[in-house]
Amino acid sequence: MRYILTAILALAGIGGFSGSARAQQILGDYVETRSADVYTGPCFANAEAGLMGDHAILAWRIRQGGWDGVRLEGLSVVGVVKARATLGDPQGKPYPARALVIVDERATEVQRRALLRFAQAMAGELLQNVVRVMAAPIHFDIRGDGEHATQAIVRAGELVRVETRPLSQQDHICGNEEVFYPPLTPVHHAMPAVAALNHFHGDGLGVTWTIREKRSAFVGHFAR
Repeated sequence: MRYILTAILALAGIGGFSGSARAQQILGDYVETRSADVYTGPCFANAEAGLMGDHAILAWRIRQGGWDGVRLEGLSVVGVVKARATLGDPQGKPYPARALVIVDERATEVQRRALLRFAQAMAGELLQNVVRVMAAPIHFDIRGDGEHATQAIVRAGELVRVETRPLSQQDHICGNEEVFYPPLTPVHHAMPAVAALNHFHGDGLGVTWTIREKRSAFVGHFAR
């Protein structure tokens, strides 16, 4: 069984971004949760494919650096996605997806635009069809130091609530669990975790959800 997923990925630049923006270093923390198990066995994954996994919440907290020459240290941005099929399923056709982006209310207007462009560059097709951009207070906390932390809390106003916890023995149901789906965006390192709470309640996507105790989360770090 694998408990650690390490992915060092390169995301190609998206048209409209300057070369200087792509060369600029930005790093921080990342939390993701979906509506399908990501740490699971093939039998469970196959049972969910085509039926679940079309919802996702992606959250970044910038610790260092900026985007397009705009400093973003200490700010966060959250993307909420409603796709057309199970994300990560090679047989599925999830795009075009619809997305809502929540930017940190502490950011200036210039920083808010930079946060949106950063999130779109990191998420690629996931956030290319943004139907609404909102500003809200974002609370982002990862409990524990180092690359193996799996307990996190992300809140974005009254719209998003994500709480993760470490995997335990009770989460191994079939005995063949592994990281079946990798994270949806580039990460330097990410750990699979249980989404004790995966909640979205807002307008724009035509759907809301509250999902509890599902092996559907990643807690990690990004560097680009």
